[in-house]
Amino acid sequence: MLRNESDRTVEATDNGQISDIHQITTLIVNLYMIGKPKESGAADWVLVDTGIGRFANKIIGAAEERFGVGSKPKAIILTHGHFDHVGTVIELADHWEVPVFAHSLELPYLTGRKDYPPADPTVGGGLMAGISPLYPNEGIDLGGRIEPLPSDGSVPSLPEWRWIHTPGHTPGHVSLFREKDRTVIAGDAFITVKQESALSVMTQTREIHGPPAYFTTDWQQARESVRKLAALNLATAYTGHGQPMFGRDLAGQLETLARDFDRLAIPDQGRYVHQ
Repeated sequence: MLRNESDRTVEATDNGQISDIHQITTLIVNLYMIGKPKESGAADWVLVDTGIGRFANKIIGAAEERFGVGSKPKAIILTHGHFDHVGTVIELADHWEVPVFAHSLELPYLTGRKDYPPADPTVGGGLMAGISPLYPNEGIDLGGRIEPLPSDGSVPSLPEWRWIHTPGHTPGHVSLFREKDRTVIAGDAFITVKQESALSVMTQTREIHGPPAYFTTDWQQARESVRKLAALNLATAYTGHGQPMFGRDLAGQLETLARDFDRLAIPDQGRYVHQ
């Protein structure tokens, strides 16, 4: 797969057909369209996360190219509510008039009742961490558009998928898992680039890391979330930052991160490290 593409469809690993997971990158963060393209005769699809702000037109255009003019998702699913994952959610939800779903513990940050803790530049690791105080930490207000994910683990309009609570990076962070091909959309529970480093972000070298340290507030929960996902014996992972990973590289690196999480993921210093 070529690097530095902002808009890509990943080939399925089992039958060689075009995947029903379509990745779009808005600057530093990924969002995903789940659903088969219009050539397949299917029209139903779901959007997972909405990226950085000011990219609504790009996302709408990509949806119409893939699914047909006037197409809209059945729902928007949020892995969590950080600014780079909800940047266009209000605009898109209003444009498409569709519901938005997130974990119940994330709703205070999506209904204007609570702000996230500020980013912590003291975690070190590079320029992206150093400038993290510039990143917005305020909650947003989706009003009546936002709904809690079903408590039974099902994902609205995605019957083959289930959501898994993977907190640590945020209280209500979730990952989406499809058992038939052992695929996960992991959000920021783990990522495939060292997000604290500007060089790593620019080169997009695939390597598994823990959640972005400057916004992670509960490292014990983050550790358990990585171990929970590693235990699923994943074949494919799509993450909030970085490029997809597959097969042995994914399994081996994720197992190592789960085993050595304290050494590999938790910063030596930081506001939240010793809680």
